[in-house]
Amino acid sequence: MDKVVIYTDGSSRGNPGPGGFGALLMWGGKAKEISEAYRKTTNNRMELLAVIKALLSLKKNEYPIHIYTDSKYVVESVEKKWLDNWIKTNFKGGKKNKDLWLQYHDISKKFKIHFHWVKGHADNPYNNRCDELATLAADNGPWLIDSEFETNQ
Repeated sequence: MDKVVIYTDGSSRGNPGPGGFGALLMWGGKAKEISEAYRKTTNNRMELLAVIKALLSLKKNEYPIHIYTDSKYVVESVEKKWLDNWIKTNFKGGKKNKDLWLQYHDISKKFKIHFHWVKGHADNPYNNRCDELATLAADNGPWLIDSEFETNQ
């Protein structure tokens, strides 16, 4: 069965600080890399934004999506259904990144997504490439403005 494989990573130089994300999308023998940089953000926002932007870049939703990330924050929030509870309670208790989690939740309804945690900075070449993309973006820009974060911090 065909599937789309996505690797993602986020980076922040300071927390908050300049940040970036990288994603590698693979399907049918083709690969696409995406990355962006933000002038002031957090690592968790970049980890989550990498997933969101990767999903937004897909043109079709007919195949299962397998997302590999070294972010336990992202994987566990979805797989352990924490996100469902946060939505039910309107992110009570100051849960962070509400804007991005709601965006992910809306987008995720279009896909059959399977998350996989991978050890970061290890021997996985795809995860390492995403780390390179994320850190290059964070270090070199051009930096976009994470207006939701900067306004509500």
